[in-house]
Amino acid sequence: MLREHAKIVQFVSMADGVTGRKKLQKMIYIAKKMDFPFQEKYELHMYGPYSEELTLRVEELCEMGFLDETPEDKGSYMQYSYKVTEEGSRFIGEADEAPAALGDCIVRMKEKSSRFLELVSTLLYFDHLPREEQITNLHIVKNKLNFSEAEIAEAFSFMDELAGCIRQ
Repeated sequence: MLREHAKIVQFVSMADGVTGRKKLQKMIYIAKKMDFPFQEKYELHMYGPYSEELTLRVEELCEMGFLDETPEDKGSYMQYSYKVTEEGSRFIGEADEAPAALGDCIVRMKEKSSRFLELVSTLLYFDHLPREEQITNLHIVKNKLNFSEAEIAEAFSFMDELAGCIRQ
C-alpha cells in the first residue's frame, strides 16, 4: 500500500479539508516537527519550510481520485482547497490508525492563518538553535513579513501548546 500517501489523505480527512497549498505544507511540517510520522523531506523556501515530495504526493493523490483539489480565483492569486473523496475515504480505511493526539493538533493548526503557520514552521525549522538565534534567523529569512515580538511570542506559546497536547 502507498503508506505515506495514505497518511496525507488521513491528515486531510482529520482536518475536514484544508484550504491553501501553503497551509497544508505548513500543517504537515509542524505535525512532523511534533513527532508525528510524516516522512516528507523539507527545505527552507520562500514561504518557510517546503516539501517538493509533499507537493508531488498531493498531485498524485488528486490524480488517483483520493483528494479533490478545488481552485478558487482570489483576484491576484489562486487558492486551492483539498477534500477527501469517497475513494479517498475507502483508501484510508485500510491505513494504520493515526495517533489520537494528531486530530487535536490539526484542529488547533487549522484555526490559525497561513501567515501564522509560516511563522511557526520557520521557527521550528531552526529549533536546533537557541531561541534568540531562532528569532535572529527568522528576521533574516522573513524580513519582509515584519513579524512583531508579540507574534513571535504567540508562535512560541502555540508550539508549547501543541507539544502539550501531544504529551496528554
